[in-house]
Amino acid sequence: MNAGLFLVDTHALLWALGEPSKLSSRAAALIGDEENRLLVSVATLWELSIKQNVGKLELPEGFFDDLFGLGYERLAISDAHLTAYRALPLHHRDPFDRLLIAQAQVESMPILTCDPKVAEYDVDVIW
Repeated sequence: MNAGLFLVDTHALLWALGEPSKLSSRAAALIGDEENRLLVSVATLWELSIKQNVGKLELPEGFFDDLFGLGYERLAISDAHLTAYRALPLHHRDPFDRLLIAQAQVESMPILTCDPKVAEYDVDVIW
């Protein structure tokens, strides 16, 4: 695959940074290719912040500060993303995943995810 732009979902991000053996070989190769641009949604950062705050997730000290120094890029949430979000059918009930789907659709980029529910939408899923 040529170098490209990819949206990294929450599990793929956590596994890439802490348990890379859980990634598929294809996802690991794409994440490891320095020519690819890897985007992390603000929705993912929000989800991680919530889970950390309520004690469902432990993240290393400085995780949020260090993430973007590792080559990941932040994807803000735009009005176009929210418009697409509202138009999505309810195949998937997770609001964070649904926002990633909307962002991937609007930005015309695939999502790196192992979540089979995401593939029910009109979006390219790579795993």
